[in-house]
Amino acid sequence: MSGGLLLVGASGLAREVIATGVEVAGILDDDASLHGTLVGGAPVVGAMDAVLAREERLLVCVGPSRRRRDVVARLRALGVAEERYATVVARSARIGDSSTVGAGSILLDGVVVTADARIGDHVVVMPNCTVTHDDVLEDFATLAAGVALGGGVTIGEASYVGMNATVRQGVRVGAEATVGMAAAVVRDVPEGQTWAGVPARALEVNA
Repeated sequence: MSGGLLLVGASGLAREVIATGVEVAGILDDDASLHGTLVGGAPVVGAMDAVLAREERLLVCVGPSRRRRDVVARLRALGVAEERYATVVARSARIGDSSTVGAGSILLDGVVVTADARIGDHVVVMPNCTVTHDDVLEDFATLAAGVALGGGVTIGEASYVGMNATVRQGVRVGAEATVGMAAAVVRDVPEGQTWAGVPARALEVNA
């Protein structure tokens, strides 16, 4: 493999990854107007399909959980193996020795992961989040900045927890669910629903 990471998606998340100080060889993005430009000081070197002509390890920097999952599925269909994905943990993040972080995941500055937590593949944990004992973040989950999880929480696949939200111990946030910013989640959030408020409740959906 060549030196440096190849980021997929010329996004704000890509610039945040670059700001951690990791070596970046380039960025792939389907927006042709970005090709040949710099994003966060890194060159945009082509569209996503150009991954086949490159050898670097990859990191998908697409913010929304389900879109990130779609991009990984697209790359898989092109023949990209899971072992090609890198994991980025900012230098100021702290990961407990008994916790694990999966391939393609990104943990930014000030993140704390304590004991026996399991962070899946292609998870994004934004700055200053707290992930405590026995928490599980399933694949493609996203925690926005400042989220705090009590012990034994499960954040389901491709779900999103908004900035400064808190989740009580033992609660499950279902797959593809959304928790609004500053929400206080004290009971399980069903799959696919959007909850907000203190305490958090399901939002009414207008027909």
